[in-house]
Amino acid sequence: MVKHIILFTLKEDADKPAVIAAAQAALLPLVGQIPGLTRMEVKPCFCGPDFVLYSEFDSREALNGYADHPLHVEAKSHFFPWVASRMPADYEV
Repeated sequence: MVKHIILFTLKEDADKPAVIAAAQAALLPLVGQIPGLTRMEVKPCFCGPDFVLYSEFDSREALNGYADHPLHVEAKSHFFPWVASRMPADYEV
């Protein structure tokens, strides 16, 4: 299993609650639609970055397939324009 975590910081002019809600609405339904994606959480942070994405995949290959999957690419368009920076971390369990 692979765990995939991304910490997101939004642009100063972003409506942070609205952008986080858009990310949740776009990303959470991908579980069960993208092969190998078994779990997804998108939560606001109370310290540090603005929000975190936590997800689990069956394998590295599944994570690689997710990155360019058309549903994932489309989902990112709902919040990515307001992202100032992100810090990813992936590891195997």
